[in-house]
Amino acid sequence: MLGERVTTEITRKDHAEGFDACEDAAKRGRRVAGNARKETEKEIGKPITSSENYLDTPEKEKRKHIVGKKKDV
Repeated sequence: MLGERVTTEITRKDHAEGFDACEDAAKRGRRVAGNARKETEKEIGKPITSSENYLDTPEKEKRKHIVGKKKDV
């Protein structure tokens, strides 16, 4: 989420248009988010992502099942 937000702001700030400009903004946003993740992991002393917090079923799929059940009721 951080990477997406940073990328959006970089794109707006630079008035990026076209594939190459947007690709550059995406790479910069990814770098900022990656650095934040690494610094966070260093600070808390453990990884942010692990097999423990991996979602077997993506949220999008879970929502489909919930919405489907509400319609059946």
